[in-house]
This record gives sequence, structure tokens and C-alpha cells, in this order.
Amino acid sequence: MEETGIQFGFTDVMQILGALAFFVYGMKMMSDGIQRAAGSQLRNILRNMTKNRFLGVGTGFLTTALVQSSSATTVMTVSFVNAGLLTLVESAGIMMGANIGTTVTGWIVSLLGFKLKLSTLSIPLFAIGVPMLFSNKGKLKYWGEFLIGFSILFLGLTYLKEAVPDLKGNTDALAWIQGVADYGFFSRVLFVLIGALVTVVVQSSSAAMAITLTLVYTGWLPLEVAAAMVLGENIGTTITAEIASVVGNTNAKRSARIHSLFNIIGVVWMIILLPFVLNLLSGFVESFSHIFEGAVKAKAAENQEQILNTYRLAAFHTTFNIMNVLLMLPFVNWLVKMAIKTVPDKEGENDEHKLKFISAGIRTPELATVELQKETAHFGEVASKMSGYASSLLNSTDAKAQKKLYKKLRKYEEITDKMEIEITEYITKLSNQEITPRTSLKLRSILNICNDLERIGDIYYQISKTLETKNDNKQYFTPEQRNNLNEMSSLVDKAFTIMNNNLSSDHYDQVNKEKAVDIERDINQFRNSLRKSNLTNLGSDGYDVQSAMIYNNIFSSLEKVGDHIINVTEAVVGEV
Repeated sequence: MEETGIQFGFTDVMQILGALAFFVYGMKMMSDGIQRAAGSQLRNILRNMTKNRFLGVGTGFLTTALVQSSSATTVMTVSFVNAGLLTLVESAGIMMGANIGTTVTGWIVSLLGFKLKLSTLSIPLFAIGVPMLFSNKGKLKYWGEFLIGFSILFLGLTYLKEAVPDLKGNTDALAWIQGVADYGFFSRVLFVLIGALVTVVVQSSSAAMAITLTLVYTGWLPLEVAAAMVLGENIGTTITAEIASVVGNTNAKRSARIHSLFNIIGVVWMIILLPFVLNLLSGFVESFSHIFEGAVKAKAAENQEQILNTYRLAAFHTTFNIMNVLLMLPFVNWLVKMAIKTVPDKEGENDEHKLKFISAGIRTPELATVELQKETAHFGEVASKMSGYASSLLNSTDAKAQKKLYKKLRKYEEITDKMEIEITEYITKLSNQEITPRTSLKLRSILNICNDLERIGDIYYQISKTLETKNDNKQYFTPEQRNNLNEMSSLVDKAFTIMNNNLSSDHYDQVNKEKAVDIERDINQFRNSLRKSNLTNLGSDGYDVQSAMIYNNIFSSLEKVGDHIINVTEAVVGEV
């Protein structure tokens, strides 16, 4: 390489890798900052602006343009499908829009990255952002994080541009690249695969796009080769959604598959039309380049063609994604059918004994709370079923039926134990990240809710053991005692219904606990009435003391269930 005037060794490779790491870290910090600062708003946008596929596309574009990460948008979308908050058709529109949104990064890099000394922008942004980090106001702090991430991204791009040597005049290297690119369709396929591989390695299509634009600017890549790599980057970015869906339910996997099918189909038809589209865009961009030049003057006249190529590449990226959305939007239902066909229903998918919504996918705590709330509501439904089994056991006189109910209540007690442990472990992992005060309060509420639901499981299991002892000892309740226990169970069931409605609310802070308080008061008053009459009847003839003690044990236990139920609603409204 020395004869060509370029020396490129290990240190230079590390410079490029370090600059790339700087860029990716800045993008992650910027994305995390805005998700923490505006996470709830982003969630509401995604959930409320998807009434039709066109709105979904706009929502996906807007979210990705704000977060500057299509991966964050797709992972968020997959998690909402996993939680049942979005349908597959709605998720398809959002993911299509996310593809257009990610093109914003390419324009930022091409318009500013190679024509400005970005460090002149970065340093003032640091001056604004760092003081914001020390603010006591949570949102201001996270907006500061966003600004610092943006600054680091710019610095990383500056270092990347400086680290990659200019190939101008290096005839050997240019001849080798041109030789590889001279195989027409097969060369395009090769560079599509290379682009996909680069994106998978750096786990960011935006970073891969920055690398490609830098290589175009420094003369390493001809425009057609770079365009093929950009197509590959569109395929590579689908891997993130696929990975996020691995631990999700079947619909989450199908949502990720829609994203993959959409991108792969688009890349296939564009590979065929690539030379024609590039020729069309090249002339168009050259005609309008004076608009860009009017804003920022190029540093050197000899760089004009390379700068124009970065514009052409950014224009190609945007054009391809918009054309692909327009082409595939009428076929959303077909994409959904293909996703359902390629991701069949999994056996045991609807097994209530397992967690349904939370997964190990990487996301910020602000976004994970959506799935946690859905999982907690599911936990409440599982725990409330124990009331029905306990009532059946109370009224059953068949030994075989009783035996099945003992096992059923034992099984559900184990399920509630397991669900509490798994949800707690998930929250513990989230707590290792930086959390906003509002999210921290919600996570604490969910922990308390899960603890109360697990205690409900324990109480019903103890009731089953008490009834088992009673039945084994051939002891019987009087008709009045049985009727009273059934009435108490009925009150508890009403309390469970109110509790589950509150747990199912999307907005905990809008829950009113008045109904829950009223039914809890009714349970307490009825317990007091039963206790008083039981004590009064203990001296009566024929009133069995042993049965009376078991009777007291059960209605007191049911009242304790009522206590835990009201605790759940109090945790929902934030009284922790």
C-alpha cells in the first residue's frame, strides 16, 4: 500500500472502530434520552394514532424521526403487539413508517456531516446539555442526555470521516473495487449481503448508513455499490425486531416477520431496477444541488462530486423506502396472512400458567411498563380464579371432585408463586437502568401488587388445606354456615371483578378506588356479623365447636383476601 501513498495499519483500523463506537454510543444515548423524556407521549402516539394503515405509516415515521432509531420503534411496536395493544395490521403500518423515518439520519449526515466541522456544533451542545444533566427536574435531565448524545454522535461522525483515508489517486484500490462491482446483478446481490452483515454487526442501520456515506465521500465506494449496501442495511435492521420477538408471543413474532417480509420484498424488486433508479435520481439531485449548496458552501471544489454522491445516496435511501411503502401498503393484509402462515400458532401459547406479555427484549423501563401492566392484569385474573375453585370445594360432597379441586388449588398457588418471582426478577433487571421518578413509582406499585396477589394464592391454598382436614375428619357445616360462606365468597368475587377492572386500566393515575373501598367495607362488615353470630351460637345445643372453628377460620381468611384485593387497588392509584 505504500506505493500508492496510503499507509493503513492496526492503529488506523482501531481509529475507525473507535469513531464508529462513538457514533453508535451517541445515537443510543440520544435515543434513550428522548425515550425517557417523552416515553409516555411516544406510547400514546403509537397506540392512539393507528386507526388506519396510513396513520400508522405517519406514526412510525414521526416516532422514528424523533427517536432517531428505527430499531427502537420496531422493538416498541413488537412489544405493544405482544401486549395486545396493537393488531398485526396496525403494526405493519408503523413499521413501514419507521423505514421512512430512518432516512432522516442519512440526510443529516450527508447535508451536515461532510460540509461542516461538526465539532463546532458539538461543543456548544455539550455546553447546553451537561448543566441540564444536573437538573433536579427529571425531564430536563433527560433532554440534556438527548443533547449530549447528539453531540457525541456528531463527534463520532467527524472522527469517522477523518479516520477513513481518501482513495483519490489510489488506482490499485479503485481498480479492485471497480472489478468487484463489474458483475452487474451478482455484484449488487453481493453488496446487499455485505450491507446486511454490517448492520447486524453494528446493530444499527443508522450507523451502517453513516459508514456507507463516509466510504462514498472518501471515494472507497462507487454510488451503485453503496446503494446496494443501503438495500442490505434495510434487511439487516429487521434482525433487531426478529431478535426482540424471540421471547415474545406468536403475534409478536408475526409482527417482526411482517417487517422482514416488507423489507426483503422491497430489496428484491429494487435490486433489479437499481441502475435505472440511480440514473434518474442522479440527474434530479444534480439539478437541485444548488439548494443544498446555498445553505452550506463546500469546503473544497474537488470534493463536489463526492458530496453530490452522498446526496444521491441519501435521496436513493428515501426514494426507495417511500416507493416500497406506496407499493406494499395495499398488500398489508397479504403480508399479515404470510406472517401468520410462516409463524404458526405455538402449542400452549394461551397457557394462562405462563407469563404472556413481558419478555427479555432490550428496551427502556419507560416502554417496558406497558407490558408489565398487562402482565400484572393477567396475574390478577389467574389469582381471582382461585375464588371459584375454593367455592366449588366448599360446596362439593363428592370425594373425587374434592381431590381434583385440592390439586387445582395447590397448582394455582404454585403458579402465583412463580409469576411473582418472574415479574419481580424482570423489574429488578429494569431497575439496573436509569429510571425516571414516575416510572420508578409505577414499578414499585407493580411489585406491591404482585406481592398481594401472591399472598391471595397462599390464603386460598390454606383454605383448601382447612377444608381437606374438615372433610377427612367427617365434619360438616350447617346450612346457615355454608350459605354465609357462599355469600362471603360472592362479595369477594365482586371485589375481584373491580380489582381486575382497575388492573386492566391503561392509565393507573386515572383509576378511582371508590368502588373498591365500598366493597371492602361490605366484606369487613359481613365478617364482623359472622364473627358475632358464630360466638353467640357456640353455646347452643348441636352447634359443633370444631366445625365452628373451621367456619371462623374460612370467613376470616376470605376477609384477608379482601384486604389484599383493596391493597392492589391502592397500589394501582399510587398509595404505596
